[in-house]
Amino acid sequence: MNDAVKAFEVAGVLILIVGGVLALVGCMIELARGGAPSRVFDEVRRRLGRVILLGLEILVVADIIRTIVVSPTVSSALSLGLIVVVRIALSFAIDVEVDGVVPWRKAATVSSSDPTPGI
Repeated sequence: MNDAVKAFEVAGVLILIVGGVLALVGCMIELARGGAPSRVFDEVRRRLGRVILLGLEILVVADIIRTIVVSPTVSSALSLGLIVVVRIALSFAIDVEVDGVVPWRKAATVSSSDPTPGI
């Protein structure tokens, strides 16, 4: 199981690194093509936010496996609880930054901007 934990940790870190680099390279390519800097900036922030969220999810999987299987102690369970709380707070903050609206308002925002509701 230690190998599984390490595999998830490596996958999470690789997602963060590769996804971050791809987001930044995409931003530079779009700027070179003449994209509006403010739009490109918003897009790279959105991409980076999604990469961070995915990387954090994978890293939390590693922590859960470690806590439940590898070292099931009260201390590791409390550490996992703290990690999950921090991850929830980060996910919420990043989600609001990326979408510009709190999660429970997304449906209202999408439906109010849709000129053809129900189609």
